[in-house]
Amino acid sequence: MKPTKAIIAVAGYGTRRLPITKTIEKCMLPIGNRPVVDYLVEDCVQNGITDIIFVVGEQHEQIKNYYSGQNAQLESYLEAKHKAKELEGLRALDRGATFRYVVQDRDQPYGTAVPVALCADLVEEGEQVLFLAGDDFIYNPGGPSAITQLLNATKETGATSALLGAEIAHEDIGKYGVIELNDGAFVQIVEKPNIDDAPSNLINISKYLFDKDVVNHAVTVMSQPAANGECQITDALNMYAQEGKKAIVVRAQGEFFDGGNHEGWLYANNKLKSVE
Repeated sequence: MKPTKAIIAVAGYGTRRLPITKTIEKCMLPIGNRPVVDYLVEDCVQNGITDIIFVVGEQHEQIKNYYSGQNAQLESYLEAKHKAKELEGLRALDRGATFRYVVQDRDQPYGTAVPVALCADLVEEGEQVLFLAGDDFIYNPGGPSAITQLLNATKETGATSALLGAEIAHEDIGKYGVIELNDGAFVQIVEKPNIDDAPSNLINISKYLFDKDVVNHAVTVMSQPAANGECQITDALNMYAQEGKKAIVVRAQGEFFDGGNHEGWLYANNKLKSVE
C-alpha cells in the first residue's frame, strides 16, 4: 500500500542558528523565497502524501500560521492591487494536504525517536509512514526527489523500511553521523567518526520510510532512553535489524542542502540564486 502520511520533525530550538532562531522557527528560515520545510512539504504532496503531521515545540506558531492560517487582509490587498501571481502563490500554500500538529513538550525525552513515538497512534497496522527532519532537503533539479527515490527503491526491492544516505565531501564526513551498511541494508550509524575510520561516505540526513514495526520500536526507545538520556531513531532501526528485518539504504541522487547550520544555509541560498 502506497504511504499517504508523513511525520516532519520541527520541534527543536535551533540552537545552532541562534540568535535568529530566538524569533524565527528554524524550519521557517528561508531558502530562496520559501521556508526550508516547504521544500519537504512540496516533495511529500507531489508523491501522493495527503496527511502531514508536524511535530512542533510548545511555542511554535509560525509554521501553523504558514500552512493553516489565512490572511484575509493580505489577500484583499493583493486583489485590490491586481497582484494575481502573488495571490495565487499565497493560496497555493494549502498544498492539497491535511496538516496536523503534535506537540513535543520540554518535559519529554530528547532524541530523534521521540517525534515518531509521539505519532505512533496515528500510524495504522500495515501502514508505512515517512519521517523527515524539517531543516534540510535534497536538491535534484531534473531528477527524482528524495521521497521519490525512497518510494521507488522500496517498491523495487520489496522492502517496507528505508533510509536515505547523502554522499558528501570526504573532508566533511567527521561532522555527521555516517551510515554503515551491509549488502545495501542498514547496520548502524557511526557518529562523527575519524575520516579514516568512517564506514562509508554516506551520512544520515533523517529521511526515512518506516513500517509500523519501526514505529513501535520508537515507542520502546522513548520509554527506555540510552545512558546519555537520548532516544535515537537509529536504536529503533537496530531493534528492527536484530529481528532479521531489513531497512535498505538508498543513495541519494542530488545535493544535500542543510539549513540547520549557517554555512549550509548560505550555500543553499547562493546555489538556488545562481540557477534562478
